[in-house]
Amino acid sequence: MRFLPILAAALALGAVAVPAAAGTNLVVNGDFETTTAGSGQFDHQTIATGWSSNGYNFVFGAGTADTTGSSGESGNLSLWGSHNGGNDLFANSPTGGNFVAADGAYETAPIQQTITGLKIGKAFTVSFDWAAAQQTGFSGDTTEKWLVSLGNQTISTAKYLNPSHSFSGWMHESFTFTATGTTEVLSFLALGTPEGKPPFSLLDGVSGTVPEPATWAMMIGGLGLVGGAMRAGRRGTVAA
Repeated sequence: MRFLPILAAALALGAVAVPAAAGTNLVVNGDFETTTAGSGQFDHQTIATGWSSNGYNFVFGAGTADTTGSSGESGNLSLWGSHNGGNDLFANSPTGGNFVAADGAYETAPIQQTITGLKIGKAFTVSFDWAAAQQTGFSGDTTEKWLVSLGNQTISTAKYLNPSHSFSGWMHESFTFTATGTTEVLSFLALGTPEGKPPFSLLDGVSGTVPEPATWAMMIGGLGLVGGAMRAGRRGTVAA
């Protein structure tokens, strides 16, 4: 019975090796904190490192959506919140700091970046936080959603029905794609209605991971220890 402590240790080693290791985040600047000029319209007033867009899409700083707003090609833009007469407290995103706001009905274009390090045929999980809002100075109920694409695959969030002058609060989503190449474009396209009562979809906290397989080598090593211990135990019995 002298091999029992070794057996227990080996089984414990195998047990902790079974869960898959957390994947590496392949998305650059998913919280939009790194920019060339702070807040402003995408690729006009500012550039968010790793991302590109030529639509009516904006970077906002924390606490600015319903106060100082964000500058763009058509002037300053802000969103309804409790600081400017809106219905709701405009809360910071779960990650804090900057976030993106994209008009879903005017000059729509995706916010995108090229992802490298994918594994063909393997899952790629995209997680993000999003919200629905409306541009100040306008009234009427709106709808908002995001279309999220990896290469030629697209998944949509649910359509949010947003009452006039309202802010939805932040919602978390995770979508899983299957990579068809080692390099593919990840994009987010805001879609909303109606045009003329500007519906804005908000985005922050983007991450994308390729799950890593369980470390079976450690488990096999643990089983090897079990076999070695049992052989040693049998030799000890014969010698006695």
